[in-house]
Amino acid sequence: MSDITVRHNPERSRFEILDRGNVIGKAAYQDYDGGASPQRIFYHTVINEEYGGQGLAGKLAAVALDATVQAGTGIVPVCPFIKKFVAKHPEYSDSVVAVAPAHLEFLETALASRARA
Repeated sequence: MSDITVRHNPERSRFEILDRGNVIGKAAYQDYDGGASPQRIFYHTVINEEYGGQGLAGKLAAVALDATVQAGTGIVPVCPFIKKFVAKHPEYSDSVVAVAPAHLEFLETALASRARA
């Protein structure tokens, strides 16, 4: 497991976890600027099935959330995994922004336009 790394891939709006350079999971987000300050809506986290049960989703989430906080960006936890993760890790509580209907509408529109592209 020493070849496991996490990287930010802003061009694809996601953080990726890799094994020997191959993407084995991701935490997808959409940046949102409709709030009082910049926010990042995390909407999907997944680890390839064969890598399950190794704590990799938690490692991915920690790196993604730490980078988001360091950037001064709020965390909007739409993804069920990220929502549970921030609930278990109070160090993120000052950066968590409650999910609002505006976030969901923005996310739906953004993902639909990305699907058409």
